[in-house]
Amino acid sequence: MGARKKHAPKRGSLAYSPRKRARTLNPTIKTWPEMDEVGVKPLGFAGYKAGMTHIYYIDEYPYSPYKGQEIFSAVSIVETPPLKVIGLVAYTPNYVDNRFETFSTVYYPDVPDFIKRRISTYNPGDWEKNLEEIKSNIERISFIRLLVSTQPILAGIHKKTPEIFEIQLGGKSSIEEKLKYAEELFGKDLEVDSVFKPGDVIDVIAVTKGKGFQGPVKRWGIKLLSHKSRKARRKPGALGPWKPSATRYTVPLAGQTGFHRRTIYHIKILDIKSPVDFDHPLSFPRYGVLKSKFLILKGSVPGSAKRLIKMRFTIRPVRPELLSPVKITYINV
Repeated sequence: MGARKKHAPKRGSLAYSPRKRARTLNPTIKTWPEMDEVGVKPLGFAGYKAGMTHIYYIDEYPYSPYKGQEIFSAVSIVETPPLKVIGLVAYTPNYVDNRFETFSTVYYPDVPDFIKRRISTYNPGDWEKNLEEIKSNIERISFIRLLVSTQPILAGIHKKTPEIFEIQLGGKSSIEEKLKYAEELFGKDLEVDSVFKPGDVIDVIAVTKGKGFQGPVKRWGIKLLSHKSRKARRKPGALGPWKPSATRYTVPLAGQTGFHRRTIYHIKILDIKSPVDFDHPLSFPRYGVLKSKFLILKGSVPGSAKRLIKMRFTIRPVRPELLSPVKITYINV
């Protein structure tokens, strides 16, 4: 920046622009990882954020200066009631538009009414015929995704409306095996411990806490101007050049803060617990009493209590020694 004598880095990041409200609280997972594991396995799951607490555990990381010692860690509790498998979606490549498109969607007819009411296009029709059509065109199918529904009535929150979304099937197996696996799960519950296990490293996708309309200091992290600044201190030092005669989108201005869709990478699952493992009810402020299995995740995850949290196996490389489970000595619940 010319003859500037002081360090003046750009405040904030344009990578997340435009900073506007998320379209939905049920975010779509756009990218799924490749699994080297033999067999068929769902690549993700979903739950509800209950809150945060802390634990003590034995640090077994071989390169840690605290190896073998008991250390403290803040953790997030995500309640994961079983997902109801209500169908599958088969995808085929579209070479003209260079994308994947739906080949066929199969809805299982015998699902609860509270799930049927949630899907405006729910029409099982001759679902067995649709399934046979996929099998007869199996060479055209690139991947299979489970169509699942959350069951918030089995969680500790006062909510009845479920969320409907897709989970891709991964693993080193053929499309025929994945189709058979999905067919066997029709109408059944998918438990979290059949997907994840303690020690797994996952990515978390959720909508952050909403902060409303905030100024540029909180929204972008700009520095306050001098106390002798004219009219205001909590504003950008300049709105831009004379020409072009318009304010650029790169200028840090006030606006919507929070309630953004965000992905947090490399969050470790420290343990998977059930309320029956404890001799007292597990309750969290602004959430309620846990009723189903829950994940203990290291660190924080986006969103407020009761918010939907989607999880998938991490898509970024991870050191093998980080995948080992830890020994928890104390949980503050």
